Amino acid sequence: MPFRPLGQPDTRLKGLAFLLLLLLWPGAAALAADEPDLIFRRSTVFKWISPNDKLATYGLDDPEVEGVACHFTVPERGGFKGWLGLAEEVSDISLACRQTGPIRFKDKMEQGDDMFRKRRSLFFKKMQIVRGCDAKRNVLVYMVYSDRLIEGSPKNSTSSVPIMPWGAADANVQKCGEFIH
Repeated sequence: MPFRPLGQPDTRLKGLAFLLLLLLWPGAAALAADEPDLIFRRSTVFKWISPNDKLATYGLDDPEVEGVACHFTVPERGGFKGWLGLAEEVSDISLACRQTGPIRFKDKMEQGDDMFRKRRSLFFKKMQIVRGCDAKRNVLVYMVYSDRLIEGSPKNSTSSVPIMPWGAADANVQKCGEFIH
């Protein structure tokens, strides 16, 4: 180890401290990927000093399928642990997906591909929205669930989007089965 004058911090320790700060900072997840749009929040449990528990509704467009948007509602823990990003969120998540324009597939995809994922606790839990295709009915199927490193949750929600023409000019309806590997 090279000689350092007394009082000079090791640059490796500074880097490690910065990395730890990023991991613990509640907004760090927003830096990693595009965040869904917050539509609104409603308080569900009042807390005197710390933030309230809330339900938050978000919207996002499917990044691989133009013309499909999903909305999901998640509980957000209040209190000091929730405010600091240390509380583990519950697995109750609802989901609704709809056609919002002509549906166009950008590329091939796998059944059960992740459409969106977000951390729901400091280390072990994440929420995922996955996408599939019911080729027989030409319907996109979306499912939201949460899982942990060791054990997942059976709580889930499913929404389906039939692929329909969008106006008179959209006579060429694509088949989702043609875009599944």
